[in-house]
Amino acid sequence: MKNTKKILAGIMAFIVAMQITACSNTESGSSSESILDNSSISDSSDSSSGAVSDNSASEELMSAEEIIKSAAAEGKVGNWGLGNEYEIQALLTKYELPITYITQDFTMDQFDSDAVTLASAMTYNELGLVQNSYDGGYNYADTVGIIDMNDEGVAMLEDNLFCSKAFAEANPNTVKAFVSASMKGWAYACENPEEAAEIVFEAGSSVSADHQAYMAKEVAKLVTTDTKGNAVSAENVGQFDDDAMQQTLDLAKQYVPLEDEAAKAKLGTITLDEIRSKDYLTYDPTTDGAPEKTSVKIQLKWLPQAQFMGYYVAAAKGYYEEVGLEVEIIPGGGDISETTAVYNGTVDFGVTWVSNLISANAGGMELLEVAQVYQRSGLVLVYKKDMYIK
Repeated sequence: MKNTKKILAGIMAFIVAMQITACSNTESGSSSESILDNSSISDSSDSSSGAVSDNSASEELMSAEEIIKSAAAEGKVGNWGLGNEYEIQALLTKYELPITYITQDFTMDQFDSDAVTLASAMTYNELGLVQNSYDGGYNYADTVGIIDMNDEGVAMLEDNLFCSKAFAEANPNTVKAFVSASMKGWAYACENPEEAAEIVFEAGSSVSADHQAYMAKEVAKLVTTDTKGNAVSAENVGQFDDDAMQQTLDLAKQYVPLEDEAAKAKLGTITLDEIRSKDYLTYDPTTDGAPEKTSVKIQLKWLPQAQFMGYYVAAAKGYYEEVGLEVEIIPGGGDISETTAVYNGTVDFGVTWVSNLISANAGGMELLEVAQVYQRSGLVLVYKKDMYIK
């Protein structure tokens, strides 16, 4: 960032004295000693075009398309890979650009050093670290902007709840009871994110309390807002938006790389009805009956954090007990594959991204999504505004 400011200052000095003064006022963004206000969908970021939001005179930013093309031309678009890259590749294709990217590590150091100038970030994780000043944060505050996959029309749905088709067929009441209690936990967590963050932190959080609180507020937005920005009510948490699901499936068919020829052929023919079922979203013990299996395990995609707060809240609030279930929540991370764990019967339920489940089924795993928790993509590309002024 320091090198960028020096370059910018030199340019301004060459133009006019008035702009030198304006530039000198933008040398540093305001610090944030507490979690940023997250009361609306756009609070965590500024528009990809418009005025620079700091103490200086306004400077017009490039459009999203101009920023993407500029970063791509320099070879400085970043992503982690590992299945996170499909939306980025779809975005680059949209602007008729090569679908290549720099592989990011799991910090934002490459963004901080300008090795990556358009960096992938999840709204509930890396974006908070970039913006905030708490432990582990980079404190860029509002000097950064984002390009949102939802706004760009290339969003792919993320965290869902799934089991094997065989388990669902053998234990329909267990699945219904587990989905019902879990979605009750998610609805409560989204309405009470601060309490949910505390519950996750006490369960063995993998991040600081401040970042956990930030994450909870941002995750709540992904659960209660769809890809078009419409609100999702508490009673509809976990429902399927078929348009968003179909877009995710279509993009997966286009960008998921599979080496096995049989898997490639299967991927090309998969339909929504083969990967998800709406039959397990409601549960009435008086008419459906008691759970067939009362002790179950759920495999998370990563370590304990607010990304999974609904399950921890359901356990802490006794929602699983209410439907006759004893639930063990198993953290992910490392070499743990949630799809494999469910497929081989090590656990009964799992949390994964829709594209991962699609890939697994193309490979013959026969998994079934029973609730779609996240209703919009949490993936954005973050950039430093002072690098993209017209």
